[in-house]
Amino acid sequence: MRTLVVDHPLVAHKLTVLRDKKTPSIVFRKLTEELVTLLAYEATRDVKTVSCEIETPVTKAVGTEFAKPTPLVVPILRAGLGMLEGMIRLVPTAEVGFLGMARNEETLDIITYAERLPEDLTGRQVFVLDPMLATGGTLKEAVHFLLQRGAESVTCICLLAAPEGLTVLEEDLQDAPVSLVLASIDERLNEKSYIVPGLGDAGDRLYGVAG
Repeated sequence: MRTLVVDHPLVAHKLTVLRDKKTPSIVFRKLTEELVTLLAYEATRDVKTVSCEIETPVTKAVGTEFAKPTPLVVPILRAGLGMLEGMIRLVPTAEVGFLGMARNEETLDIITYAERLPEDLTGRQVFVLDPMLATGGTLKEAVHFLLQRGAESVTCICLLAAPEGLTVLEEDLQDAPVSLVLASIDERLNEKSYIVPGLGDAGDRLYGVAG
């Protein structure tokens, strides 16, 4: 597994505003989209392309387009939806699937409660969107789910990661074709498994608290 923390002044600035508890949801959503676009620029550096011929207003030229099958973007419900627009803005021809996962409070197992994905992902480069890598359980299971369906590679884009969750992924996926692109690795998890200093519950801050 390869991990990249994007070191850029724009990333640092937008992340600082996201962390501020006074930032309202409407601004939080907008900045999340902008930050994801910056992270996606680095995350798609190895996307597969092929040459193509086009005609400019002046002459014919050889350009570049995405190879087939096209990239697949998979937000993890629900907070990952807040990252989708920022990703699609950069890769508008990508296809989009959805994956919903949650922890069973009795068994502590990760269960898949919703999915809208191709049955066969052979040859596909998949980009997973999940704002917070906390304990690592959900993201680890999501990656295994996609690899079992034949994904050629999986790139996870997260805003923040805790060292504990990062360790879980590195130990479990060390030899897998997986990359992780982050805006920051924070200090630790607290007793409630929130990232410290973090930015709170990303889903609630994006969409409010659903009763």
